[in-house]
Amino acid sequence: MIDFDLIPDSIGYYLAGFVDGEGSFNISMRPRPEFKAAWKVSACFNVSQKDQVILGLMRKYMQCGTLRSRPDGVWYFEVNNLKALVENVVPFFKKYNFLSAKKINDFEVFQEIISLIQLDQHLSTDGIVKILHLRNKMNGAGKRKFSDSAILKCLKESSETTRQILVSETRNDIVRSL
Repeated sequence: MIDFDLIPDSIGYYLAGFVDGEGSFNISMRPRPEFKAAWKVSACFNVSQKDQVILGLMRKYMQCGTLRSRPDGVWYFEVNNLKALVENVVPFFKKYNFLSAKKINDFEVFQEIISLIQLDQHLSTDGIVKILHLRNKMNGAGKRKFSDSAILKCLKESSETTRQILVSETRNDIVRSL
């Protein structure tokens, strides 16, 4: 649980403003044919920047997350642990609000999806459909590794069909792991 007594307001509002411009709240869907619904739903908050000092401050004051560098010299801070998102990240941004309508919206939708995950809704087909619908309301419904139609098709198909669709979708992957 985050201790707000340890965060000077000037730092909290500075970090929130920084995230307002540079941060991202994401919901990713990863194929897991062995799962009942065949998909793993993950929530993540992240910020990328060449200057690691600001990201180090985020990690210090949010009291969670990881700080890593990429080969191109860019650093990123991310929190993808559900407990840390619920107990640290969400309360931090509830206290130190965003100003932009876009980030306010993304954060509100992110919180809704986290609530569904906490209620284990992500483990059912109906829950995944709800999450997909909500996810499309955030981040400008940007480009995704797996399209909603592919995910929905997999939810209705056998596990072998799911594997075949996943192999073809992965070839168009725009996000690569380190």
